[in-house]
Amino acid sequence: MTTTPNRTRLDRADTDAALYRVAICAFTYHPEKHLEEPGYQLAEDLDWCLAPLTGLPTAELAALRDTIATLITTPTADRQAFIRTLAALSDDAPEGA
Repeated sequence: MTTTPNRTRLDRADTDAALYRVAICAFTYHPEKHLEEPGYQLAEDLDWCLAPLTGLPTAELAALRDTIATLITTPTADRQAFIRTLAALSDDAPEGA
């Protein structure tokens, strides 16, 4: 994701919360989780992870949802770009970051 000067800025606490939630979901996910936890659905984890970011435009949330799904289900996924994206969304990020 790229950033623009007019991008919606979020409170740093919200971006930190999203990062924390993604980490928890990624650490606790395994391919058989739905068998061991009847009723488990990845969609519920995605909704929980995105809840702190609800101030973002719908298209941006959809892109983040796809990224987060990959980060949760793919242990080898590179998380650095996601962390940079969240940092750029934070209200304490420099303008144009």
